[in-house]
Amino acid sequence: MTTKLTILTGLIFTAITAIAQDEKHLKNLKMLTHGGDNAEAYFSFDGKYASFQSNNAKWGLKCDQIFNLDIEKAAKDSTYKPNMISSGKGRTTCSYFLKDGKHILYASTHKSNDDCPPVPEIKGKYLWAVYKSFDIYIADLEGKITKQLTDTEGYDAEATVSPKGDKIVFTSDRSGDLELWTMDIDGKNQKQITFGLGYDGGAFFSPDGKKLVFRSSRPTEEADVKEYKELLAQGLVAPTAMELYTCNVDGSDLKQVTHLGKANWAPFYHPGGNKIIFSSNHHSKKGYDFQLFMVNEDGTGLEQITNQSIFNAFPMFSPNGKKLIFSSNRTNGGTRDTNLFIADWVD
Repeated sequence: MTTKLTILTGLIFTAITAIAQDEKHLKNLKMLTHGGDNAEAYFSFDGKYASFQSNNAKWGLKCDQIFNLDIEKAAKDSTYKPNMISSGKGRTTCSYFLKDGKHILYASTHKSNDDCPPVPEIKGKYLWAVYKSFDIYIADLEGKITKQLTDTEGYDAEATVSPKGDKIVFTSDRSGDLELWTMDIDGKNQKQITFGLGYDGGAFFSPDGKKLVFRSSRPTEEADVKEYKELLAQGLVAPTAMELYTCNVDGSDLKQVTHLGKANWAPFYHPGGNKIIFSSNHHSKKGYDFQLFMVNEDGTGLEQITNQSIFNAFPMFSPNGKKLIFSSNRTNGGTRDTNLFIADWVD
């Protein structure tokens, strides 16, 4: 059995390396999870761990919960199970390490109901639910909630932390629309910083902590505005038309980066601070073919980074800029599984 397992493991990693060989920016690609949907993996400030969400049924999960991944262990052992940080109740999303390395923030619906909230279904539409029961919490590495950061009526989620460790950006609909807000690391001084009609979300800080990059769907046509408002009233958004924007942390100097059409999302700044890596299906004829791309902050110099499988998203550079972690459905054996991968980054 051991010999067979060793051979199988070797074949898996050989296959991954072979598949990735024409993705010139990615070297030494390694698979970190093995089953279920695993997404939004974000490095700890020391680069040794990653918080992420998973619905892996083999772990007894019915919907997404938050985990703390030891990257070195996961890269070496396909049977490794990371520690669960969330309570196992409700649905969770969008986790991120605090700078102290001892706490992780995430959004959860557990205060409203122990059960997983229902997944929306509208024929012919791909939709995201923006559950009004989501609030943002901080937990220690044992999973004990140490602080609730938001407690307003409506959706509060998609929180990330500044490289300085002093500020949080998140998305909220408390003003009647899905806008970006910032707050201090302890939850104080909550302030709205975007004001345009449409969904502003998935924001990340620049390496110097002075700017933000985010995804946005900003409808202008009357029919699109009507649809957006009707869906939002039901706690839904249709993420099929999104572009990337940047702004200063206070919301000033708002600029649209991409004009590609379709869905451009999951942006993250390159360590140099002047490029952005993101996921997009703008090139796809069928719609569902998401690859990683990189673009200059001014929207020029678009470059495709991945070309394997039909889903690659949630890229994040390690704090030292040497690694890239992302989600992909490559090498999933024909299943619908989406797993986490890590690679050495080559500029």
